[in-house]
Amino acid sequence: IALPTAQVFPFDVLTHWPTQVAGRAMDSYHRWMQVSALATLGGCPAVNVPAGFDGRGRPMGMQLIGRPRGDMAVLRAAAAYETTLPWLAGA
Repeated sequence: IALPTAQVFPFDVLTHWPTQVAGRAMDSYHRWMQVSALATLGGCPAVNVPAGFDGRGRPMGMQLIGRPRGDMAVLRAAAAYETTLPWLAGA
């Protein structure tokens, strides 16, 4: 499974957490990060890889989630994906 790493792009350091995501109220600090909890709660291996930038240059990642005990498959998929990113070469 491939999902965004976060539901929003990075926000100002003075902002405690986003109060809305796509028009939906976020009632706590962790609510805006729910997308990243899926793998953990399901006991599945996950790895995050760079996905790109928005129009303001803020980064976003993509989490690759595998089957339980599929750690090596997830790591191989991440390594293969990263070889396709020309802007990451030499990092």
